[in-house]
Amino acid sequence: MAVTQTHSGTEAISTTEWSLATDTSYDTADAQTTAGLYQIVLDLSDMVAGDQLQIRLYEKCRSGDTQRIAEEWILTGAQSKPIWVSPAVMLMHGWDWTLDALAGTITVLWSIRSA
Repeated sequence: MAVTQTHSGTEAISTTEWSLATDTSYDTADAQTTAGLYQIVLDLSDMVAGDQLQIRLYEKCRSGDTQRIAEEWILTGAQSKPIWVSPAVMLMHGWDWTLDALAGTITVLWSIRSA
């Protein structure tokens, strides 16, 4: 099974929810439908005391369904482990990974990987 990086970038995350799959502000109409096993890797070394980052995974249960939050993580302050790695998940019907700063502005280096 070959592992590939499907998307990557650097973004200053602030109060607008940011789609990693499209590298634009989040919009449910931009749902991804390429099936695969996906994982994200984030470099959070820019986080400092008082920062708060929301990480969300969206997916649809079936192809015609509504995209909804499947997982959510909220990280606060400077990270003792600056590289954050999500679990690997099977996605296919309308997925997206997003970031949103609930406090502060955080520059995040990111990568979406697929197998």
